Formats: sequence, C-alpha cells, structure tokens
Amino acid sequence: MGQLQSLDYAVFLIYFVIVAGYGYWIYQRKKAAEASAADFFLAEGALTWWAIGASLIASNISAEQFIGMSGSGFAMGLAIASYEWMAALTLLVVAVFFLPIYLKNKIYTMPQFLAQRFSPLVATIMAVFWLLVYIFVNLTSILYLGALAVSTISGFGFTTCVIGLAIFAIFITLGGMKVIGYTDVIQVLVLIMGGLATTYLALDLV
Repeated sequence: MGQLQSLDYAVFLIYFVIVAGYGYWIYQRKKAAEASAADFFLAEGALTWWAIGASLIASNISAEQFIGMSGSGFAMGLAIASYEWMAALTLLVVAVFFLPIYLKNKIYTMPQFLAQRFSPLVATIMAVFWLLVYIFVNLTSILYLGALAVSTISGFGFTTCVIGLAIFAIFITLGGMKVIGYTDVIQVLVLIMGGLATTYLALDLV
C-alpha cells in the first residue's frame, strides 16, 4: 500500500530527471569530444576537494547501510558498526600514506598498479574477479535493498523498482566519475538529512 503523496512522487521524479539528465548530457558531450579512459575515471581533473569528499562518503553509504546494517544492528547489536568505524581510520591511512605514492607514479586504479608491479595477467585476473563480485554481489544486493525500500513506501511493484533503479544507475555511469562526483554531492546531503531524520524517528519510537 503506497504511503507517499503526490508531492513526494514529484520530488522523486524531478530528482531522477535532473541526475539522469546530467549523466546523459555529459555522456553525449564525451561522445562529441575525444575523451580518454583517464578522463572517464578521473573526471577530467575537474572535481574539487569537497566534491571528492562528498563522493567518497556517498559511495560508501547505500541501501546496505540504511536497511541491511540497520537490520543487523537490531539483531546483533552495535558490534556490526565496527566495520564502518575501522573503515574511517583506514581511509585516513590510505589518503595520507598511500595515495600520494599512487598519484606520484600516475597510478589511478588497482589493476594498473598490479600491472606495473607484477604483470598484465595479474591485473586482468584482479579486474575480472572484482568486476564479477561487484556485479553479482554488491550491485545485486544494493538494487534489491533499494528496490525493496522504494516498493514498500511507494506501492510500485518490486520488479518495476529494480528495473527503474538499474536504468537510473546506467545513466549516471555513462557520464563517468565527473557525473558521479557532482551528483554524489547532492546525494550525500540527502543521505545525511535522511539519516538524521531516521535516527530521530527511531529513537522517538523506542
């Protein structure tokens, strides 16, 4: 049973159109110009520090956290959050000690590092392995949980929500990291406000 009002649907629609439209526009611009793989993965060097920071946060928060880890926290306790606490420290270590070395040697992806350090075969094995993991584990779980949430509050069919989210993700991905970086700024604001609202409502109901 849907619980959203007409204004809620309008906000969702406008958000999807703006974000997907921006991704498709960047994609068309890249087709018209000569864009390299470095431009796709490095956002043409156009991202500012705050956009990179917001993208880092938004990329690490998804339906896995809002639904999956929240449910695990209810079932198992606060210990489930230890992974995220360690991740924050790990990101600082990587940014301070490892990232400068990668940038100095113009290494932008892990397969590229493995190709330089070992061999192209090792890089290919690693790239294929993680591609399969992301497609069949990460992406499927995120689409499932996201579609489950949208279907529950909107009343749309579960399959329809999965297809809609998949199409939305494809439009964003077409534009490369530049689109992902700047749209993540919007998304991280929505995530933070939604997280604070969810925390308040959850504590208020206890």
